[in-house]
Amino acid sequence: MIRIAASLAALVGLLALHPASAQEARAGVQPDGTVTAPASRVPYSDLASPEARAFFPRMLAEGAKAPPITAPIAESRAFYDRMNSDRAARMEKLYPVTIHAETIAGVGADVVLPANGVAPANRHRVLINLHGGAFLWGAHSGGLVESIPIASLGRIKVISVDYRQGPEHTFPAASDDVEAVYRALLKQYRPADIGIYGCSAGGILTAEAVARFIHDRVPVPGAIGTFCGSLLDLSGDSAWVAPLLNGQGVPTHHLGIGDLPYFRGADPNDPLVQPGRSPALLAKFPPTLLITGTRDMALSSEVRSQALLQAAGVEAELHVWEGMWHSFFSDPELPESRQAYRTIVEFFDRHLGHVARPRRLHADADGGR
Repeated sequence: MIRIAASLAALVGLLALHPASAQEARAGVQPDGTVTAPASRVPYSDLASPEARAFFPRMLAEGAKAPPITAPIAESRAFYDRMNSDRAARMEKLYPVTIHAETIAGVGADVVLPANGVAPANRHRVLINLHGGAFLWGAHSGGLVESIPIASLGRIKVISVDYRQGPEHTFPAASDDVEAVYRALLKQYRPADIGIYGCSAGGILTAEAVARFIHDRVPVPGAIGTFCGSLLDLSGDSAWVAPLLNGQGVPTHHLGIGDLPYFRGADPNDPLVQPGRSPALLAKFPPTLLITGTRDMALSSEVRSQALLQAAGVEAELHVWEGMWHSFFSDPELPESRQAYRTIVEFFDRHLGHVARPRRLHADADGGR
């Protein structure tokens, strides 16, 4: 099932060029379909909230200060920890929680609980969060950003896992850690009562972890969420268009799995790296929530992932927010962020606790390839 939260008008806005520029763009179509559009001008979406319109330039200015992905890892981790710690502090004022550290199966974790207590319906449920950060940063503070509003709004226990990352570690170290934590939680919870979700690298890792469970014959969780990163590498139209929409110009190379130190030496065609490569594997996935925005470089990956899941007979619910960028809900003040939190909470509330029923694989389970 597809539920589009807003239109894709921002992408169509690429065509709203000045007449002379439009003529140049039409003349710049190459035989392989590559389009050049010099002197393009793309207004910010008039379908996004006024708060998002005001916040967008500030977000871009802050993002411009970020170290390049090739920077020393300590520098990058310090930068993103400052950014995420500030976000988490703002979130705690809006979404009261208690937080404590635990070690689960030898893996560090932050346990986030609603300040007003876990709801009776959720006493036998738990969510696992896998933080974003390019498989390089985001531990602790990044996980709290993704966990605080969900724990508070949903009145549910959220465990954010401090999985191993690059450059110190490589694939499949993070999948190993998630499986260890998940197996430990299976001693306390039914699989149907566990949900897993993550954003960006965490969205990719969520899909990889489920693929790993299936490979190792471990029961899959009741539902998952793959946000701003899903079953496939970051490619497609949005990998090229999103940087332009975010003021960075059209890249000469888009960031992908092969650029991340964590995946050094990994086979990108391995379904445990990109589960979307295997229709048979996807057929065993649980209900999946996919979230992205029209200015997110992962938009195309999310759209394609939803189609592949649906073709495999999996309930896959896609929400796309107009004018929103990668990991937009990390800033809690936006109306779009509040909508995303509510969508996540309601999705897991609907799906956790239900025993999976056998599904019939669609005839086009290869996604039409």
